[in-house]
Amino acid sequence: MDLFDKLENRPSPLGPFTSEGYGYYTFPRLEGPLGPEMKFNGKDMVVWSINDYLGIGSNPDIKKVDVEATEKYSLSAPMGARLMTGNSTEHEKLEEELAAFVHKEKAQLLNYGYQGIMSTIHALVDRNDFLIYDELSHACIVDGKQLAMADKSVFKHNDIESFKKQLFRAADKMKDKENGSILVVTEGVFGMTGDLGILKEIIELKKEVPFRLLVDDAHGIGTMGEDGSGTGTHLGVQDGIDIYFGTFAKSFALIGAFIASEPRVIEFLKANSRSQVFAKSLPMPMAVTARERLKLIKQHPEWREQLWNNTLKLREGLREIGYTVLPSESPVTPVLTKGSTDLCQDIMRKLREEHGVFVSGVAYPVVPRGTVLIRLIPTAAHTDAHIEKTLKAFAAIQDFVAEAANKLSA
Repeated sequence: MDLFDKLENRPSPLGPFTSEGYGYYTFPRLEGPLGPEMKFNGKDMVVWSINDYLGIGSNPDIKKVDVEATEKYSLSAPMGARLMTGNSTEHEKLEEELAAFVHKEKAQLLNYGYQGIMSTIHALVDRNDFLIYDELSHACIVDGKQLAMADKSVFKHNDIESFKKQLFRAADKMKDKENGSILVVTEGVFGMTGDLGILKEIIELKKEVPFRLLVDDAHGIGTMGEDGSGTGTHLGVQDGIDIYFGTFAKSFALIGAFIASEPRVIEFLKANSRSQVFAKSLPMPMAVTARERLKLIKQHPEWREQLWNNTLKLREGLREIGYTVLPSESPVTPVLTKGSTDLCQDIMRKLREEHGVFVSGVAYPVVPRGTVLIRLIPTAAHTDAHIEKTLKAFAAIQDFVAEAANKLSA
């Protein structure tokens, strides 16, 4: 059979979201300057779907640095992979500053977070090893697991008993392997549900079974911890995280990411992470502006305080109206209701078209069948007026949502 013909009959897991909703439910075009107010299909919207947690992407000082760095270096420089001709003092200084920020000895800069963590997992484990991961791990971890030649097992989301079962199973298999090791992978903040990984409980089990822990803290860096250095700091267990992953795609409002760990681990990864060894270096302006963004994040703890103020106002307001807000421990604010894919689309459409509020939602297979999750991402740039408008919008559609949920229960 012709490959292209076969693709026509291979359904998308997102169903009508992709086939009928292109440009609206999937690949929507948000236009205008980045911020809590943007345009969608020519209409003004209050936007709750952008991970610019600290509002740094619309900061005028940052915009100025972006322009100046681009004028000085252009987006072309440096040319080549870091290993060959793409290294610079700016890249190395950024690595030093990132490592210090997350309380680790050494860091490796990554071009993209998704590719970077896939390549990290692939490089770290071989066929003698065992990889254990949380079932709600981000797709980049799942794809990294697919690349890895190690034995694998998954534990139920944040279920310590399930984790113990898989850990002891892995330890038993390692007894017969002279060079066998265990790598555990989980997240600091789970991006859809907003709950934190059970890092304390996992790390405590190192006393019983030796393993190394890699934590993807994409949503935690900049938002969690007294100094913004992430979920490990927030929970007081940063020292127990052996390999820390942070991205620039959220709080930094940029492209790129990094891995932080012991010097020997970083030196190994710099020579063995294929997505970095064989890819062009992060452009110079991005290294320069990432340094500036990190400096401002450290200098302005009030941005993080405002983020949390906005998060609590939004979350408490939604609960007072009568919505079920999942018990998120991060700024991620997930609203859950009974419903189908059709209801998910209807909620998004009504909020956008009738109330000028842009939210994103997911239904099965991203969440269990019969449920709809609407995820709101508060930022420091949102105002009380944005929150009030959004709460009024959710109140206005509440009867419609409740009626749909009751029909499903009947």
